[in-house]
Amino acid sequence: MADDNGYILKVTDLGVKLQNQTLLDHISFNVRKGTTIAILGPNGAGKTVLFRTLLNRIPHTGRIDWTEKVKIGYVPQYVTVTDVPMSVREFLSISSGNGMSVQEALSLVKLQDKSIADTRLGVLSGGQLRRVLIAWALKEKPDVLFLDEPTTGVDMDSEEPIYLMLKEIKKTNKMTIFLITHDIHIIQEYADDLVAINKCVTFCGSSQDIAKPETQRIIYGEPVCVEAVRGET
Repeated sequence: MADDNGYILKVTDLGVKLQNQTLLDHISFNVRKGTTIAILGPNGAGKTVLFRTLLNRIPHTGRIDWTEKVKIGYVPQYVTVTDVPMSVREFLSISSGNGMSVQEALSLVKLQDKSIADTRLGVLSGGQLRRVLIAWALKEKPDVLFLDEPTTGVDMDSEEPIYLMLKEIKKTNKMTIFLITHDIHIIQEYADDLVAINKCVTFCGSSQDIAKPETQRIIYGEPVCVEAVRGET
């Protein structure tokens, strides 16, 4: 149980090896309850493998210590719904337990238009679909939310409102969020802590450290230029 000193998770010397290939090696970090932790790394670094391992879907070595009875919601990066003959209401009704109603879940992700519930998944915009997927993950009122690049397939103008929505949800529900992203701006604005990996941990600390050249050298090999292309929502 990982609740001493306010931690919801402690990962110690985590390793994953499949078919003699090392995917994760000696991963250790702690996560404080009620925070957003960004997971950063190049393609193939093991970010999604880390998520699936923390969800106990992949065999591993080392220790993963969650707070007792923690409830987890998960939104994967890719979900194909184009040919799914199902409405939003039908999709959100596929869940176990006594969670939120469909309309409560949609309101939580700022989809208050009641016509959305009867819209087919395949005709939703990228931003609407992402919000529906997040609503599905939130429907059972989790303590922890895993988001694997949650704005995949979303146009740039719709990205920031999704992160603002998640920030509000986290604050209101005292939720812990794990977030895979490549976006330095998002890390600075919406994450509390940062774990950078490339099969092993290359950096673990405050999300604000991503702006420091010395941190960028550790993660990227050299400082990077970040253009201020966002800022207005």
